[in-house]
Amino acid sequence: MIYPIVKYGQKVLEISAEPVTVFDGDLAKLVADMFETMYAASGVGLAAPQIGIGKRLCVIDITSGQDPQSKLALVNPIIVGTEGKVAQDEGCLSLPDFRASTTRPARVTVRAQDLHGEEFTMMGEGLLARAFCHETDHLNGTLFIQHLSRLKRDSIKRKIKRLMKAGEW
Repeated sequence: MIYPIVKYGQKVLEISAEPVTVFDGDLAKLVADMFETMYAASGVGLAAPQIGIGKRLCVIDITSGQDPQSKLALVNPIIVGTEGKVAQDEGCLSLPDFRASTTRPARVTVRAQDLHGEEFTMMGEGLLARAFCHETDHLNGTLFIQHLSRLKRDSIKRKIKRLMKAGEW
């Protein structure tokens, strides 16, 4: 099932998500639906709040479906380490058509649970490190634009308000 993606301005994107406590078939189905939704939107990551579900769950596939072994489901993820810094263009499925150079760690270590509740730790570099940060931010009620300068962030917010007034958002 493909879920509609929640856009900037919706409250669910601005609050911390609740931990996942039940690891069952419903969770596995939700993860499968999240991958389907992410691929349909041409994304490389999707957090549950982006489909209106306030749970600490995200999916990532930096190959956009090209390598099935690259699919990651992170339940209750926490960033436990970072190294370096790199600025790159970043966007968000909840802020369609808006991209900006965003500084993120070059390497990120994340601790999470899998679909069975088993804890694991994983290190990512480059796009995977960026995705770990971006999706974990969503689970904490933070959007990538909050990492931008006030001037750039306000500019994006003004454009979105104009789109809302015109009924295009």
